[in-house]
Amino acid sequence: MKMLQLITSSHRTFMCIDALDECVGVQRVKLLDSLKHILEKSPGTRIFVTGRPHIRAEIERRLAGRTISASIGPRKDDIIRYLRARLYEDETPEAMDESLEADIPEKIPQNISEMCVGAIMLRTHLTLSANRHT
Repeated sequence: MKMLQLITSSHRTFMCIDALDECVGVQRVKLLDSLKHILEKSPGTRIFVTGRPHIRAEIERRLAGRTISASIGPRKDDIIRYLRARLYEDETPEAMDESLEADIPEKIPQNISEMCVGAIMLRTHLTLSANRHT
């Protein structure tokens, strides 16, 4: 953390943390606390975090006042188009019967909402104020 603080205090820095929801709860708390400390000391730092929607409240609570969040998810027709393209490219089409092939583009998009990714941008108060005037 000291190394990150040193780097971020003197340079504009952008960090990406993917799949924060996959981090074990105790470690996620430590990571979020470290990020909060970095943001407090380094106003030029931006952090982009992805994770499933259930961690949004934890992030907003631990980094109160420093988050801007948005839900990002695929459209159903994009998922179906992707699945059909992958099925078309299948190198072993004989391994699948017609019923399963028909079920895949129908069933998978129904369950996709549970896997939507949320994106959270973390900023300091100073940065938010500065950006509003530019």
